[in-house]
Amino acid sequence: MGPANKSHTFPDTFLLMGIPGLEHLHVWIGIPFCSMYVVAVVGNVTILVVVRAERSLHEPMFLFLCMLSITDLVLSTSTLPHMLCLFWLGAHDIAFDACLTQMFFIHSFTAMESGFFLAMAIDRYVAICDPLRHTTILTHARIAKMGASVVLRGVVFFSPHPILLRQLPYCKTRIIAHTYCEFMAVVKLACVDTGATKRYSLSVASVIGSCDGFFIAVSYVLILRAVFRLPSREASFKALGTCGSHVCVILVFYSTAVFTFLTHRFGHNVAPQIHIFIANMYLLVPPFLNPIVYGIRTKKIRDHVLSSLKVKVT
Repeated sequence: MGPANKSHTFPDTFLLMGIPGLEHLHVWIGIPFCSMYVVAVVGNVTILVVVRAERSLHEPMFLFLCMLSITDLVLSTSTLPHMLCLFWLGAHDIAFDACLTQMFFIHSFTAMESGFFLAMAIDRYVAICDPLRHTTILTHARIAKMGASVVLRGVVFFSPHPILLRQLPYCKTRIIAHTYCEFMAVVKLACVDTGATKRYSLSVASVIGSCDGFFIAVSYVLILRAVFRLPSREASFKALGTCGSHVCVILVFYSTAVFTFLTHRFGHNVAPQIHIFIANMYLLVPPFLNPIVYGIRTKKIRDHVLSSLKVKVT
């Protein structure tokens, strides 16, 4: 009874289904996903190398950008390699402990991504609205404390996820109707009442997301108000272009995350293909877009990369 009951309660592996109903397109879906992942890895690694090599870039904006790049690398790497193995090699199996580990990285680093977006919005607010005190307000010590707070928040609030799921018995199917180990997709496989576990997860996600989103919105409203007061029209357009691209990336991240959150709570009539596809977007698109928007469109980083390429070519 012991071994049989244990294997019945705690499965050795789960089976990831992928995108239900689109199994025949998995190979083709994997191609753009892989392309986005390659761009995300190359772009974010380039930002980290450039900022580390160029001391003039050791400013608040670029230090926060490095934190965001590390978060993007962990977030995308925790899901994409296994997802591509699923799409291209039919590797549906994922070990129980590996599933819980992947879940922890996905949810904790998603919270960190949100926190670093907020930190960068605060940096832009101080830089535009109080430029003379920018370096004195955002010192390296304060930047380190802000970064550590964001990381600690993600770890503390989402460490209970794998711990809670490890306590649950799993006597239903081992099949997860998803491309990765999402919390809500896994908790549905438990054969006991999981209302309290679901409420904890939804509460934490909603509080963190809504608080970060609110303060980001306030920051950019104040930034836009300051931009429209600039005497130079050229400076206003330049600042608007920069802020606009930043806001677009943030909107993509929050809109897809909110859609996934609301679908779990209310969207029982949403087709699973749409839900899972959107859930992949908020893990794929921001790591893909962030190096382009915050890196390539930033003159200092772009100039340093181009000068390095010229040196190598010559």
